[in-house]
Amino acid sequence: MSVTPASRLLDTDIWQARLFTGEWRPGSHTSDVMEPATGQRLGRIGMADADLIAQSAASASGAQPAWAALPYDERASVLRRAARLGETHFDEIVEWVVRESGSTRAKAGFETSVTIKALHEATGLPSRSAGEVLPSVPGRLSLARRRPLGVIGVISPFNFPLYLAMRAVAPALALGNAVVLKPDPRTSVCGGFVIARLFELAGLPNGVLHVVPGDGAAGAALTSDPHIAMIQFTGSTAAGRKVGETAGRHLKKVSLELGGKNSLIVLDDADLELAVANTAWGVYLHQGQICMATGRVLVQRKIYDRFVEKLVDKAASLTVGDPAAGDVALGPLINAAQRDHAARVVADAQQAGATLETGGHFRDLFFEPTVLSGVTPDNPAFNEEIFGPVAVVVPFDSDEDAIALANRTEYGLSMAIVTSNVGRALRMGERLRTGLLHINDQTVNDEVINPFGGVGASGNGTSIGGPANWEEFTQWQWMTVKGEAPLYPL
Repeated sequence: MSVTPASRLLDTDIWQARLFTGEWRPGSHTSDVMEPATGQRLGRIGMADADLIAQSAASASGAQPAWAALPYDERASVLRRAARLGETHFDEIVEWVVRESGSTRAKAGFETSVTIKALHEATGLPSRSAGEVLPSVPGRLSLARRRPLGVIGVISPFNFPLYLAMRAVAPALALGNAVVLKPDPRTSVCGGFVIARLFELAGLPNGVLHVVPGDGAAGAALTSDPHIAMIQFTGSTAAGRKVGETAGRHLKKVSLELGGKNSLIVLDDADLELAVANTAWGVYLHQGQICMATGRVLVQRKIYDRFVEKLVDKAASLTVGDPAAGDVALGPLINAAQRDHAARVVADAQQAGATLETGGHFRDLFFEPTVLSGVTPDNPAFNEEIFGPVAVVVPFDSDEDAIALANRTEYGLSMAIVTSNVGRALRMGERLRTGLLHINDQTVNDEVINPFGGVGASGNGTSIGGPANWEEFTQWQWMTVKGEAPLYPL
């Protein structure tokens, strides 16, 4: 039965110093919720230790069979109610994404919209065909059917905290699994407690969803817990390697969505204005703190100088400030560690011969939109994922050179090509090692209904989203049925 929505979704009295295990309860300890733009404390969240993770995993395992046994339309109706609640509380959710993650209001609005879309899309999963009838001998029915895995552990990041959690939580629940979500502690309200409240008010049975913020030790406990059948992890490649190693050791299914050093290739026949507009979006959206961000801008030498000039003008025109206080193009980086990392890469790039065309400085957590030109393949800025608002502009001569430069990385998440010759781009695209490829667009794209995943150091070859969800959050079971048992000759 659904709960009547409160006037506010996230009344502080509900979650203050608590976490969600089907009910709001104290954590093993607490952590401050900080606003990156101002340094203001917004509240305190409950945090989970290894013992609490174990309790949640066991509780979710106990609740999952009854949830999976519900008629498909009852499961779908819970997700529909959650989507409607998201629409009802849209503005409040956006405000939390802005203040807690440092998102601009436009980015926060888009993230909230696409999160609600993910809920709507997931409502169709329970009523999908669950398998196939296989050829067999007369008198025997042979079926291959998809079954829930059990309990899914979801570890989500800070950069798109609400959507990157919901894109796993919603389909996993829709397909009959229980979920233990460990959001990043820096964004646990907008990236965790929003989800808990939506499903709590939508009438999700107690214990099917747990939202338990925690540190690395809590994540390790989740990854190794015997009640967890699968880990869906979105985050850095370094952390993802550890998650994959532990999950493999415990024979768990694992989905890894990791980092990227994504190339946008600008060919010499491209419209310069469009190329610069696409570059600025791919590089500077959410201060560059996106796994799909344009980490390299490869520009054909014939147009290189004019492109750099226009990109510098564009970067210098972008406003930086507190997104909760006004309409700005860029907000703050998430914390000082991320700011200092971006500043170090910019300094190292200059030391290695790159030219700082504009930007490169910061105030508090506000980092200026930056352009580095003359970057060579041996430059740190060419190879390191910066996760900051830094355009790394690299010249190339031929299409062959562009392909070689784009593929010169261990990552393989997203690439893009801007050109007036689509056939040329298609031929190049066949040779680019990437999970996502966009022709005449930039590298940051996701529409919920598409399979999303990278190769190499960007992931383990799995995908999440759209048609991939049905495969990702279930497992095959082969079942045969005969009228009576045969008499075998032994």
